[in-house]
Amino acid sequence: MESVECLVVGAGVIGLAVGRALARAGREVVVVERETGIGTGVSSRNSEVIHAGIYYQTGLDKTRLCVDGKAMLYTFCREFGVPYQRCGKLLVAVNAEEVDKLAALKVQAEANGVADLIWLGGKEARALEPALVAERALLSPSTGIVDAHGFMLALRHDAEAHGAMIAFETPVLAGRAAERGVVIETGGSAPMRIAASIVVNAAGLRAQAVARSIVGMPAAKIPPLHLAKGTYFSLSGRSPFSRLIYPMPTHGGLGVHLTLDLAGQAKFGPDVEWVDVIDYDVDPGRAASFYAAIRTYWPDLPDGALHPAYAGVRPKIARPGGSTTDFLLQTGGDHGVAGLTNLFGIESPGLTASLAIADWVARHV
Repeated sequence: MESVECLVVGAGVIGLAVGRALARAGREVVVVERETGIGTGVSSRNSEVIHAGIYYQTGLDKTRLCVDGKAMLYTFCREFGVPYQRCGKLLVAVNAEEVDKLAALKVQAEANGVADLIWLGGKEARALEPALVAERALLSPSTGIVDAHGFMLALRHDAEAHGAMIAFETPVLAGRAAERGVVIETGGSAPMRIAASIVVNAAGLRAQAVARSIVGMPAAKIPPLHLAKGTYFSLSGRSPFSRLIYPMPTHGGLGVHLTLDLAGQAKFGPDVEWVDVIDYDVDPGRAASFYAAIRTYWPDLPDGALHPAYAGVRPKIARPGGSTTDFLLQTGGDHGVAGLTNLFGIESPGLTASLAIADWVARHV
């Protein structure tokens, strides 16, 4: 049996950030990942947005970790040379009926510590983005975009520079609570039995399955998993917008919004489709609902301008979930298995919050 002080399950953005934080704290760290590379799941199939912390209910861990993580992420990107852009975004009320909802979001944001939102009238919004239709808008100057893969590469390199090791193609098969920590069995080409004083379950879409595989972990403490598939369509040609454009939030998500990549290419999404299995295929037929949603704030979207891009699946622990559902961060004191920390329901804004989540784990293990 091998032994290690800290075993992190999952090499997505959360697992890499946690592994780095623990390694920088001087701990012995091994990260195990079932796939062949880093960040192949939720971490690589999202909008790559650095969120300000506007939508989330005040007092949630998700809210605090997003606001704190945003500042940490911008600092990290500058320090480690990760490409990013603080482009800002406009939250849009397309008619008078939505203005009250927009005002409520501003109040929510201020309660969350986001004090930089700027009210805009319709003319002011169109002065910034002439293609936009809006009754009123909020400008969020601290919202940005980041190269998610570049961020994960930097996390990996810094973690390894501080002694962490990453084992790919190493799925967790089973585990059991032990007298001092947790014993984990892994598969792959080199199966291992590993005794770890600390295990951090950062397996994303598989976090519930990993928790269920550990004998001694109470089933009642494992939340349900609801799979929310989100499809993205890319825009052919040049984007008429230089900022991110967000409509009013919908059940389970933030609406079909426009985001940009670092090259200025626009994409739209994600929508919300509840599925029973993880499936990344893009249904071109979903474009019809995208055209309808987008044209509420950009009526000049040309026919035939949208093309299937990619899809992601969000690991929700409540349905519809969204801004009122918290991350579920469990330690041994919560479920009774000493040494085991479970990170459930880490969907948006998990990328933004990743460094703050990692700091939380490093303080609580």
